[in-house]
Amino acid sequence: MRVLVVEDEEALADAIARGLRREGMAVDVALDGDAGHEKSTITRYDVIVLDRDLPGMSGDELCREIVSSGALTRVLMLTASGTVEDRVEGLSLGADDYLAKPFAFPELVARVRALARRATPATPPVLTVGDLELDPAKRTVSRAGRPVELTRKEFGVLEVLLAAGGSVVSSEELLERVWDENADPFTTTVRVTVMTLRKKLGEPGLIDTVVGSGYRVPVAGVATAAEDG
Repeated sequence: MRVLVVEDEEALADAIARGLRREGMAVDVALDGDAGHEKSTITRYDVIVLDRDLPGMSGDELCREIVSSGALTRVLMLTASGTVEDRVEGLSLGADDYLAKPFAFPELVARVRALARRATPATPPVLTVGDLELDPAKRTVSRAGRPVELTRKEFGVLEVLLAAGGSVVSSEELLERVWDENADPFTTTVRVTVMTLRKKLGEPGLIDTVVGSGYRVPVAGVATAAEDG
């Protein structure tokens, strides 16, 4: 899951980003509305956590821009005011959800995950293919009823592949969706992560390499050409 936090209070922005990263999300940060707008036009985010009161482009204006662009990105708006009037106004701008400061971090995480599940096409709360089961909320993976211990990046790659419903996902998309903006696009990070993921998931293989295109998990749950790479 790729998330952008747009918040001008740097300490709060960093705290939110660190917390979401601990939950396995790839998180970028913008400290003003203009930077948030630039990042949101370059990268496809699943969710944008957006402070309403921002220097530069306001949170309201940025929300309008995101909605008018037709992007599938979901917007969770943050504000220091939690009155009914403010919530109604924020939602009327096109925000998908609204959270008043101060907030409980577990609630923020739950709302971000709920918004991400509302992407198109919608994904179920638990992803299952064959005897493999991945629960994004609990951060658990099991195969044939046995738990599989994965790193955050391995978990993220598997989650994206399962959510694709059998479609091919390119290395570039995996890098964009699972890693943050600091990732080097010219490394072999994705290939190495897929290799270790395959080993941990065991046999029969689940992840296909589609030469020249990327990777996929067949909906039948058994890979047809699980190559290292």
